[in-house]
Amino acid sequence: MTFRNSLKTAVKGLRANKSRSALTILGIVIGITSIILIMSLGKGAEDLILNQVRGLGAATIIIEPGREAQGPSDFGSLFTDSLKDREVEALSKPSNVPGVEGLTPMVVLSTTVSFENEVDSFMILGAAPLLAEIVDVYPEFGQFFSDEQVQQLSAVAVIGSEVKEKLFGPSEALGQNIKIKNKVFKVIGISPKKGQVGMLDVDNSIIVPYTTALKYLSGMNYYHQILVKAKSEQIVPQTVEDIEATLRELHDITDPSKDDFQVATQEDIAQRVSMVTSILTIFLAAIAAISLVVGGIGIMNIMLVSVTERTREIGLRKALGATTRNILTQFLLESVILTLLGGVIGIILGVFDSFIASLILTKALGSTWQFTVAVQAILLGLGVSAFVGVVFGLYPAQQASKKSPIEALRYE
Repeated sequence: MTFRNSLKTAVKGLRANKSRSALTILGIVIGITSIILIMSLGKGAEDLILNQVRGLGAATIIIEPGREAQGPSDFGSLFTDSLKDREVEALSKPSNVPGVEGLTPMVVLSTTVSFENEVDSFMILGAAPLLAEIVDVYPEFGQFFSDEQVQQLSAVAVIGSEVKEKLFGPSEALGQNIKIKNKVFKVIGISPKKGQVGMLDVDNSIIVPYTTALKYLSGMNYYHQILVKAKSEQIVPQTVEDIEATLRELHDITDPSKDDFQVATQEDIAQRVSMVTSILTIFLAAIAAISLVVGGIGIMNIMLVSVTERTREIGLRKALGATTRNILTQFLLESVILTLLGGVIGIILGVFDSFIASLILTKALGSTWQFTVAVQAILLGLGVSAFVGVVFGLYPAQQASKKSPIEALRYE
């Protein structure tokens, strides 16, 4: 009996019980669909986060206080006051860091903001005018504050589009006074709708001079971050080395493991984000794959029932000359066909669900959620389907092939 005949017999056997076959592959369909959907959403989330991180530009360097946490015991070291005015002055000197084109200290806090009877909570960003260039938040209306206004501790503010909508609605916002922590600020600029840039939600933020934020709003004498813009992307690695050397000399640090600051480039952050999202996606896909095991066990049980019901058929075929290998091949093919069919249906549903999910998430988040389907996920779906079919179909196929033709013909 040829392989082609075995295949035809297997297909005929499955078509004789269409309802049972459809229910049998349900577990495989759900498992493959889940894996495709999770891996697709994981890749979409990774792309979205990486695009936001890279929004600051490849030449941007971020300096934060505290050493990088190596374990729970280092948690307290993340919050230090190691970035002050003297660090800003030292990093601004071309003799120390020649690759710096400009920098801006950052003061970040969340507090209530009011205008007349409207009160809401927003993110306050204390920065220098360079932030407008780094984040590309040049006002759509009005203007950004100047270096002179930073030096004079001017109480001026550039508000995001959502801030304007929530506090002023359709009314004019330029020239109006808002109150931040009982300090009156004049609105001199309104940013266009920008969304998330890096870790900054520009639309829901109010940008003020960092000197004003430090004195009147934060109540501290240190900065939460320093954003540095290098002269070019090519000299970023050297600039990072110069920054680290300058800060270590300033803080009398000889052992790099004792650094009380962190320096990160956009590429560093992108690699960390990519690693975290990849691990999370694999973990979730592994959980979803459990349903494939459940589906495989279901196929094995149904195939065993099928072998029992078709005992007389097996006996008749053996009596007519079918070998043990022919019977084994037929039932194994039935199992593999079922799982491959389930895999194909699961892949189609997974791709369709991923596309629908990307549309829903794009609308819900207000930003483009890239629809992506990894080729690896499709190949994984087909490969796992075939593997499950062979593994869980082998035992029922062996049971069928071992039946004696005489006993099988006598079976009632």
